[in-house]
Amino acid sequence: MVAVFNKELLSWYLIAVKLNQAVETGLQNAQSPTNNSRSIEFPQATQETDQPLINPLQIPINDGETSHVVEEEKPPESESEWVIGIKEKLDQARTEDAVGPWARLSIYRIPQCLRDTDDKAYIPQTVSLGPYHHGKRRLRGMDRHKWRALHHVLKRTNQRIELYLEAVKDVEERARACYEGPISLSSNDFVEMMVLDACFVLELFRGAAAGFTHLGYSRNDPIFAMRGAMHSIQRDMIMLENQIPLFILDGLYGLQSGNPGLTGVVARLALRFFDPLMPTDEPLTKSDRDKLELSNAATFDPLTEQGGLHCLEVFRRSLLAIRAGPKPSPRVWMKRWSHTSRVADKRRQQLIHCVTELKDAGIKFKRRKTDRLWDIKFKNGVLKIPRLLIHDGTKSLFLNLIAFEQCHLDCTNDITSYVIFMDNLIDSPGDVSYLHYCGIVENWLGSDAEVAEMFNRLCQEVVFDINDSSLSRLSEQVNRYYDHKWNAWRASLGHKYFNNPWSIISFLAALVLLFLTLAQTFYTVYAYYDPPS
Repeated sequence: MVAVFNKELLSWYLIAVKLNQAVETGLQNAQSPTNNSRSIEFPQATQETDQPLINPLQIPINDGETSHVVEEEKPPESESEWVIGIKEKLDQARTEDAVGPWARLSIYRIPQCLRDTDDKAYIPQTVSLGPYHHGKRRLRGMDRHKWRALHHVLKRTNQRIELYLEAVKDVEERARACYEGPISLSSNDFVEMMVLDACFVLELFRGAAAGFTHLGYSRNDPIFAMRGAMHSIQRDMIMLENQIPLFILDGLYGLQSGNPGLTGVVARLALRFFDPLMPTDEPLTKSDRDKLELSNAATFDPLTEQGGLHCLEVFRRSLLAIRAGPKPSPRVWMKRWSHTSRVADKRRQQLIHCVTELKDAGIKFKRRKTDRLWDIKFKNGVLKIPRLLIHDGTKSLFLNLIAFEQCHLDCTNDITSYVIFMDNLIDSPGDVSYLHYCGIVENWLGSDAEVAEMFNRLCQEVVFDINDSSLSRLSEQVNRYYDHKWNAWRASLGHKYFNNPWSIISFLAALVLLFLTLAQTFYTVYAYYDPPS
């Protein structure tokens, strides 16, 4: 019996006893014949006893009256759930990383960096098409008109709704792959939405081409009539986030017309429907229209493996379809990415000087009579630019076209190049005024300051490759002409002394007076050295 009179020594004695018991228990388990493992195991609880197990990490503390045990904090049990959650996210990433769905992606969500420029330009205000804005409260008012359109289609064609539902159900997976990210709608809801929206779009296309009264609508119909509301619908239907895959429209149009394999017709109907949004007021010549009709089969083929074409892509290609030359190759990002060429800094996107500076350097501006928006020419100090019609829908149109070119890899940046080119030209309201004087800019938007501000904000946060611009060669020619000092001096002489008829007359009078003065001086000097005999 050991007598301990100090409380502190008693506590350390109890700790040593407990540790000794734990070590002896571990050695006995290791030497047990039923145990084939050399590792030390802690005793496990059994059903026969309710006594708590002695943990060597449990430290008894005696304060003289009572004794309690302070245990070391154990790792939380939720740690395993955390690891399981990470593995589930990795499995989801592995599924989304499959090659198939990304290859068909063509209807994108607007990146946040572009959306900050003008969010309203990308969000529909009247009608929603597709899943991105489906079911939003402010757009639900158009749903009843969509159902009316579907009713007219079924009544006119004498077909059952099951035919349309089954047709879209067969290509549901392909349609979902055209959209970015997972779609939360169920299979039935997604198919119903596609049928309803697609039939509504087709009714608008056919009504704009053949007349809505011909389709059975009243001439006073609040929606299916070419009135004020139609312009807002057209602007919403050209937005990138508000698109339906073109093969869905082609398929349902084929069912309505009795020719399921028919393609290309919807693309032509779409061009006619969106014609009021064209940023040029020059009409197409007959030869250009024939070229466009012949190119539709190859240009607007929605059944290619690249798939996923939609109305915005049709509209974009219509602006570029008549261009001569081979089809541009898709962009290769890794090959062309460099800090010296591909930039997001607006200061390094300078393709050309502004109108005022070019005019001071002797460059003249003339209107080029063509509907091809991109067809800009420069020769002998004259820059010829097609007329640009600016209205209240121009900003949204250009922003969505630029966003599509920024997101979609398999297309060129021709529209972005054109907008940046015009942004460089237009730096102030005076530049807009001069372009309007030359017949190049037709302003239906408002003041010249609004047009200048619109162009100066269109290409903010746009990643653009200067060397990959379709107008880079023309810009080099203009800048080379601008850098010649003689051209600037000649232009300065013209601006100061030949800017009006009176200045020209004064200049000619001065020349005559100078000539007469020189002649008088000559004869005076000549008579002095050679006097008459």
